[in-house]
Amino acid sequence: MVDVDNIDMFKNDVRYRENIAHIETIPAKKASYKKVDNLNESIVNYLDSKDAKLYKHQADTYECIKNGENVIITTPTASGKTLAFNLPIMETMIEDNDATALYIYPAKALSNDQLHVLENLEKELGITINPRTYDGDTPRSQKRGIREKSRIVLTNPYQLHLILSWHHQWSRFYKNLRYIVIDESHYYKGVFGSNVAFLIKRLKRIANFYGSYPQFILSSATLANPLELANRLTGQDFILIDEDTSPSGEKDFILYNPFQNYVRGKSHTQNAPSVHMATENIFMYLMLKDIQTLCFTVSRKTTELIAMWAKKDMEKVKGKLAHRIAAYRAGYRPEERREIEDGLKSRKYLGVTCTNALELGINIGSLDAVIISGYPGTMISTWQQSGRAGRSNQKSIAILVAFENQLDQYFMNNPKFFFDKPHENAIIDLNNPILQEAHLLCAAKELPLKRGESEKYFGISQDVIDKLVSKNDLYENHRGDFMYPYDDNPAMDHSLDQISSEEFKVMVNGMLLETMERSQVYREAHEGAILINKGNTYVVDNINLKRGYVNVSKKNVEYHTVVLNKTETKIKKKLSKTKYGDLTIHFGELTVSEDYFKYKKMHFSKPIKTFSLDLPPLKFNTKGLWFTIPKEVKDDLKDMFPNDEEVFEGGLHGVEHALIGLFPLHTMCDRFDIGGLSTNYHEDTQEATIFIYDGYDGGIGITEKAVDVFVDLLNSTIDLLTNCNCKDGCPACIYSPKCGNDNKPLHKGATKYILEYMKKLISNSDGQKEEIIDTQSSVEEMDQFSEAYKLYEAGDYSSSKDILNNIISNNKKDVKALALMARILYDQDQKDIALYFTKKALSIDKSNEMASDLEVLLTNKPKKSDAKFSSLDDVETLFEEAYDLYEQGDLEASLDILEKLLDFDNKNSEALALMGLIHYHSGYFPKAVEYYRKAIKINKNGEMVKELKIRVS
Repeated sequence: MVDVDNIDMFKNDVRYRENIAHIETIPAKKASYKKVDNLNESIVNYLDSKDAKLYKHQADTYECIKNGENVIITTPTASGKTLAFNLPIMETMIEDNDATALYIYPAKALSNDQLHVLENLEKELGITINPRTYDGDTPRSQKRGIREKSRIVLTNPYQLHLILSWHHQWSRFYKNLRYIVIDESHYYKGVFGSNVAFLIKRLKRIANFYGSYPQFILSSATLANPLELANRLTGQDFILIDEDTSPSGEKDFILYNPFQNYVRGKSHTQNAPSVHMATENIFMYLMLKDIQTLCFTVSRKTTELIAMWAKKDMEKVKGKLAHRIAAYRAGYRPEERREIEDGLKSRKYLGVTCTNALELGINIGSLDAVIISGYPGTMISTWQQSGRAGRSNQKSIAILVAFENQLDQYFMNNPKFFFDKPHENAIIDLNNPILQEAHLLCAAKELPLKRGESEKYFGISQDVIDKLVSKNDLYENHRGDFMYPYDDNPAMDHSLDQISSEEFKVMVNGMLLETMERSQVYREAHEGAILINKGNTYVVDNINLKRGYVNVSKKNVEYHTVVLNKTETKIKKKLSKTKYGDLTIHFGELTVSEDYFKYKKMHFSKPIKTFSLDLPPLKFNTKGLWFTIPKEVKDDLKDMFPNDEEVFEGGLHGVEHALIGLFPLHTMCDRFDIGGLSTNYHEDTQEATIFIYDGYDGGIGITEKAVDVFVDLLNSTIDLLTNCNCKDGCPACIYSPKCGNDNKPLHKGATKYILEYMKKLISNSDGQKEEIIDTQSSVEEMDQFSEAYKLYEAGDYSSSKDILNNIISNNKKDVKALALMARILYDQDQKDIALYFTKKALSIDKSNEMASDLEVLLTNKPKKSDAKFSSLDDVETLFEEAYDLYEQGDLEASLDILEKLLDFDNKNSEALALMGLIHYHSGYFPKAVEYYRKAIKINKNGEMVKELKIRVS
């Protein structure tokens, strides 16, 4: 056991103490026991032989299971959850020689670890259950014997997904299935959790087909919604066991902030602390004190990097410890993972860096310290990871090393929030249409779907079945059952880790290195990207998008890569709007296009060089929220910051970044699960708009949950900016590590003003919440127009435009809606766009009075026929006139002159560039880029060309 003084030394060390933001000492806790009556004699003898007594929560679990209840246990790591459910299952195995049980674990490593526990129980209790793991590592020669003889089978969702269609080979097992254990069930959230929920429902359907109705036992870390999670995973009702009565040792939980005393310079990277280097230094310090340490990182790449650096540095300091350092992550061969796990138990390894693969309950023995390099995304993961240290009542230490992002820095400045924060809700979305269809096809392959079964087992309406029939993905036989018509297995084409079924193979010298899906290829394995695998660095030579291959070559480099992208969104369908006072949050279906156009080589946090990429855009349908910011805010900001460029755009961009950065505070997600877009004009809303959306095809429920907690999210974001002491914005407040625009433009002052403006809207009506569902089809068009006109007269332009957009999307020739839209835009001083709608209305009905009046107000300009060209002098004169009109804001008049000018001289770079600037300010960004490309080919040094370049780059 490590010396307690060594553990305490870190917090007092002069090299580290100035960066310690907070120390929370979690006191030791004694155990509470409970006796269980009527235990099977073999179980009693087993416990006596181990001199073991049951903790109260173990005894409560045992009694509920024996009473036939479905149970979910939510107690911390190392609290004895496994024994709590193993004892009643073993008792059933003793009393019923045919009974079987299925144990489902989220990772192979965990199921293999638990196999040894069951083998020991089998031996100690003197029963025959033949426990076996059945997964991708199981030798083919052993599989038949497992299906025919094993009474307890341990597997993972990936394997179960693939073998359910072979259920006839498992008929003995399914007929006698008494228990389904889903361990580490908090792991099932987001895309993976939603997929597994459908998978479990498929499993239930097969068990019922064979006449068994098994009990469910779920084991989880502490959640805010354990009963909801259990129900959504299985469709069953549960009893909750959540009181931890096991003992624990004292623990110092330290919040460590490398940026605590850092003052950001103008360059934003000059002398900036490196989180990775800070992590490695602490990792080395603890190992040199003989403190066995597990270091969790936020990515596979970082896991490999820190282990690699630590080995190199340890060779210089204390060479004999270098071989006691290892990295552990998914993707390693099974025997490699086992060797590291065993090495931790035996203390062969003194320091191991890892991803969250070791967050789960794999038995790796008693550790002295845990480093968490970067907040892992959820409080559940944080406490699971920190729980890896401090078993057997010993003193331990957990250190959270903060990144310079919104979430980590928020915790550093609000430690009370961190330690008092209620646990999160695990989000499972059963409404994603892509997942629904995929699992219905899998279910139909496994057993013909009878009419009504899609609703009974999956909660999916018959309409979805009918859609699949219409696409010939299912067919209805003469008995009215729905069959899968093809010979393949649809489970092979649908990954549980993603919504897309597209898979890419990463190849090196003809050998498979790893696999990933398309969006991951775009982010991490584009041409020129650096991949790290098992401590080795690889350069991506090329990718074959059609065949699904990424070719890499091994190369030692001292840099990494970061990709940039541009995003466009379209509102596909509005589902609801929620009003908090005078602030309206919309929610609906969106179409998103992400264009990954370049990447940067980085040395730590410093950019080296930028390169272009030629990849087709990623397009997907998702769900998201959005809200608009009126022009009056833009005008206020111009008055407040008269010398700053793009102040309004920078404020919108900053609000988007800051809100997304704190999403995981209020919704259980990873910050990379969501995307966003801010624009000073969006054609679907006709206003400045901020979108935040689920980063998955079909949506996965994250932003839908965020609508409900939006006021809390807004208040936290305002606190974040108020407490950040930077002047112009930084990664701790409004910068984003995944910004497709390279964090440009951003304006901290404008960001704060817009957030405060939104808060004021909420407070105007005491923040009362009002939700309106399906605004798109709630009233007839005439009623919609009347409502829109009333809102216009009341000065509620945003709500009026919202309804008018609905009308126009359904009927593009509704003259009254077009004319009223034009009127509102005119009143909001968006005259160029107002003229567009005016002309559209008059092209349909020249007699519309509102549109006719507007035309008179808007067309006080030279007509196209007035612009005549006979020489280059005329061109220069009229270009000056077009420029003056552009400066005055009369974009339409300027556009008319430029069109005539370019008919006469289509090589005039300044006219082309001014045309691009007009399109840019009108919100037509692709057109602006098109004119920029034309102009720069002719004269890249022109004044207008340079100005346009600033706008579009």
